Amino acid sequence: MLEALACCGNPSSVHLEGRLARGLVERARRQLAAVFLTDPVNVTFTSGATEAAALALAGRNLQASDVEHECVRAWTSSGLETRENGRIVITDPRRSTVQLANSETGVIQDLPVGLAVCDATQGLGKIDIGHLSRTVAYVFVSAHKIGGPKGVGALVCFRGSRPEPRIRGGGQEFGKRSGTENIAGIAGFGAAAEAAAQEVADGVWEQVGCVRDAMETAISDTVEDVVLFGADADRLPNTSCFAAKGWKGETQVIDMDLRGFSISAGSACSSGRVKASNVLRAMGVSRNLAACAIRVSTGPATELTDVLRFAETWGRCRNRVRNRNRAASLSRKDADAVLRGE
Repeated sequence: MLEALACCGNPSSVHLEGRLARGLVERARRQLAAVFLTDPVNVTFTSGATEAAALALAGRNLQASDVEHECVRAWTSSGLETRENGRIVITDPRRSTVQLANSETGVIQDLPVGLAVCDATQGLGKIDIGHLSRTVAYVFVSAHKIGGPKGVGALVCFRGSRPEPRIRGGGQEFGKRSGTENIAGIAGFGAAAEAAAQEVADGVWEQVGCVRDAMETAISDTVEDVVLFGADADRLPNTSCFAAKGWKGETQVIDMDLRGFSISAGSACSSGRVKASNVLRAMGVSRNLAACAIRVSTGPATELTDVLRFAETWGRCRNRVRNRNRAASLSRKDADAVLRGE
């Protein structure tokens, strides 16, 4: 990205500076295409996954489930059923859009051949996605989910189809997305994609999964009434979503933040809203329990000691909240005993 920021040319210009800028964009296009096992011409850079989703979905009248990201639900109808484990029932792949993995629960979908559109934003850089080139027509992704810069994404077209441009103008990105390219962002995306693919190949995320599993075991051993969502389905190795009744998710976020842990009460796009998760509601979770859910994300830099310390802290706070709730419904004498842990 530093190299790209020092490049003053416009990628559409034919002079030396323009060709240097074009070279940075095309190198990134090759890097991302290599991850998807496709030709670089099939990669269209955008301002993020939200714009790429609009480019792939607008005007197509596709079906989706209620566990999809808002940028997908904005362009689709809710016609696909979600099972209790978070897996989606796909009846007509060519008329459907299905995410590769969920941002809140981490549940991974089994995608059928012929699927129209796939949101692979969460799966990119964490699991192998080379099979998507044989399965899906359109895939969209975002750079910041793999350690790249924010504000850049891409749409990958596998079937030779050409989406209807949403932004018209100078005809950049092979006429599919006009506007001068974000050279530094695109360069960062390409570098991040190459590095992320190497991490997957080296088994880095398998170790992340082991750390996540250790955290969930410690939490289950500490708190008897914790509910782990999607635990009986294949999940991303870095994502854990769970709840304990009577302790609101947004309260947990504040409590844990004060103790040095950054968690969320849903995906980052919606965690600031005080409402039950659409994802969990679609999985059949009650509104009250869904309102108590949190998402904990780990990564290659997360140590076993980190998650065990979190599990111990979260469990201690949970038991304190439970005792306080029980005491509120008892007589003064009995309540004092509960709060003393008797």
